[in-house]
Parts: sequence; C-alpha cells; structure tokens
Amino acid sequence: MSTPQPNIILIVSDDQGPWALGAAGNHEIRTPVLDDLARRGTRLDHFFCASPVCSPARASLLTGQIPSSHGVHDYLSGASVGPDSRDYLHGLPTLTDALADAGYRLGLSGKWHLGANDVPRRGFVHWYALQGGGSPYHDAVMYRDGVAEHVTDYLTDVIADDAIAFIDAEQGQDAPFFLAVNFTAPHRPFAGEHPDEFTALYRDCSFETCPQEEPHPWLQTQDGAPIGGEPDTREALIGYFASVTAMDAAIGRVLDRLRAHGIHEDTIVVFLSDNGFSCGQHGFWGKGNGTFPMNLYDESVMVPFIISAPGRLPEGSVHDHLLSAYDLPATLLELIGEDPAAFEQGPGRSFAELLRVGGTGRPERPVVVHSEYGPARMIRTRERKYVHRAPYGPHELYDLVSDPKERVNLVDDPAWAEEVAALRRLLREWFAAHSTGAADGAALPVMGSGQVRTLDDDPQGAFGPPGWDGA
Repeated sequence: MSTPQPNIILIVSDDQGPWALGAAGNHEIRTPVLDDLARRGTRLDHFFCASPVCSPARASLLTGQIPSSHGVHDYLSGASVGPDSRDYLHGLPTLTDALADAGYRLGLSGKWHLGANDVPRRGFVHWYALQGGGSPYHDAVMYRDGVAEHVTDYLTDVIADDAIAFIDAEQGQDAPFFLAVNFTAPHRPFAGEHPDEFTALYRDCSFETCPQEEPHPWLQTQDGAPIGGEPDTREALIGYFASVTAMDAAIGRVLDRLRAHGIHEDTIVVFLSDNGFSCGQHGFWGKGNGTFPMNLYDESVMVPFIISAPGRLPEGSVHDHLLSAYDLPATLLELIGEDPAAFEQGPGRSFAELLRVGGTGRPERPVVVHSEYGPARMIRTRERKYVHRAPYGPHELYDLVSDPKERVNLVDDPAWAEEVAALRRLLREWFAAHSTGAADGAALPVMGSGQVRTLDDDPQGAFGPPGWDGA
C-alpha cells in the first residue's frame, strides 16, 4: 500500500551503550539485523541523549525540550497506572501530537515510562504499555488500552509480536501509521533472563570490549558491595549481550513483516536507545546514576542511532556530527514534509538536510548540551567536555582530543582556566535561553519520582533561583 506520507517506526532500546552495536565497531556483540539496517540507511556516530536516565531522556525524545523545560528530571519509580497516576507530559506539545494532527494513526508496543502508562494518549489507536519502567523478562504486567495483562513469555518477543500485530491490523487503512516499539532490553536484570539460544552465543566470549576496570571512586556501596553492581559480572555480561542479540532478532521479525506487506519502502525506520550504559567501563555498571555524583561519561550519554528510509535517504552513510535527542522531533517532521518549526523553539533543530545530503558545507553547532540530571549539567564540543555540578561540584573538564576516554580531569589546572570559564559561561547562557523557570532542575535533589517542579508546587519560590552559575 502506498501512502502520501511514509509510515514511521521508532524503535527505542533501553540502556544500550553506544559501544553495544556491531555496526559501531564492536566485534563481539552480534547485531546482524541492526548492522544491515545501518548498511541500508544512515548511522549517527555522535548522537546523545538529553539526560542519562530513562524518563527524562524519553520525555526529551517526544517534546524536543530539555529536562529543565519539560520538567522530568529523574526516573519515575514503580508502577504508574490507575486514576491517581500523573501524566508528566500533560499540556506539552509532543511529536506524537504533531503526527496525529498530520493524519497519522499511532501505535505503542512496549515501555512508556512517562506516567499514566495505562492511558492511551491522543491519536493512539493501539496502546500496549508496560506498567512501570522495568520488569523481569518473564514476569511483566502490560496494559492494553487500559486493561492489565500478566505476561510470562519472553518480554522482548511479546513486544515484537504486538508490534507485528499492529502492522498487520493497519493494512487497508488509508492513513499512514506511526509505531513506537519500545523494548525493555537490554535493561537489567541480565543473568538468567534470556533464551538459551542467545546466551549460548557468548559462553566463550572474552568480552574484551567491556573491560572490568578498577572501581570508580564515586561508586556507591552498601555493606561493601556496589549498589547497582553485579554479583557475577561474567554472567551479567552474557545476559547483557544476549539481550541485545535477542532484541536484534525481534527487530528482524518486525522488519520482515514490513517486507511481507510490501511497505518497507514506504516506511522510515529509526533505531536508538533512550540513554547509554557502562558494563564495567570507568569501573561501574550503569548509566548516569550508576555513580554518585551522577556521571556524564560518553558511555552514559551517547547512544546508538540508525535511520533507514529507502528512496528518501542515502544508504550506507555514517555521520559524526554532534546531534541530540531534542533534535529528533523536528527532524522526523521535516522528513515527512511537515513543518518542524514548533519543535525548533527550544534547543532542537532538524538535521533532515544532513541526512539527505551529508555533512558537506553544513556548519556544526559550536556546542552541544545534551545531559542534565538533577544538579549535573554538561556542555560538549568536539574537542572538550565540561561538567558542572551545582552547587559545590565536583566539576570536570576533559580534553577529548588527547584524552577521548575521559581519564584526566583538567578543571583545576591553571593552564585550562580560561577554557573552563568560557565553557561555563556558554553553559550558563544556554540554560538561560532554553530552561523554564518553573521547571528548572538546578536546585533539585535526585528523588526518583519525576522531580517535577512547577509554580503550583512552589508558589513562593522556596527553591530559590538556580544558583549554579558561580559555584
């Protein structure tokens, strides 16, 4: 079936490091479907999440805003369903709203994790959502159009099967569809959770792509054991790698269904992760909140990104421009011929033209600010990374030219004082331009419950103004 506008499938993995992809150069992990998708499309080698934790990262993907504008700064803990559950994006313009206005029929299969997970949002004709932010892979509760279902089959396959059913049901419709396929893989739990056919692939793996480094000095411990660590790191690595490969196979079944219906050339397919992840790199297991203070290493904040649009975008391209999750809504809208302007009022900018014609002649934005989690904020250029933690630090500066692995913190080196001051000023100006006073998270602690601050919550301004600029 041909449609005036292409279908869109947005596939989001959960906690997948930028290194955990064969096409990105990892010779140990097996991702043949995604590697083939990259060969038939474009891979972005420096794509960043907006926050190194699930809920704020996903909110930015849908709104094109930073956490200090949309107001979700932390992960949303526990189940979020029922009449008292809060929709954290209520009243905010979203990509899905824009697609519904453009005539798209919307479907969700998998994780939502933005509050009120059981409630279909506007424009969704299909809603199959996880009740919270994570679960075991063989004991999950999903909500289908508001009705709970207890799932004991392997969750990755359950989500893929539901996505396939949506694609089947959409055949014969006159309108194009948008389908969000939001896997929980490769989020923990890792060991003992994944099918034998995939874990067997890694029994003899040396895992040299995941060096188990000395414990990070910011690693949180309880009774001498790392919080969020793994009791058996080898089994955890087997599980992590197996979960990625199992997800890759499930994605293959979804894409095969497009070909079976003859609509693969009418469909834009995007694959990315919500945030990055370390499996021993830098001496910890986890993402931004794998340490305290929260870290903003590239493993935590950079994610894999692949887009394929047969006949619309070149094949086999790799771009290393610095791009961010808050650029995605405007980009997708421009690719389908819709006006991206509504999602370019904040920091987001469409990179559709980059995808179409490549980077030749495209001026790179001088800075990319892509991570903010509570009081930790970061600005990154191609050559430098500066991290500011309000109100007391520690702050960091890395010279990414000589130190791409972020090992030597130069922030207190007098030789770099002018550069620190310049980056700090740019960071302050950037947040002054793009944050919203009622939602700014500079003064907020990490609570695990959304960290949404509004004027209604704080009518007297008890939090005070964001006081991080001179600290």
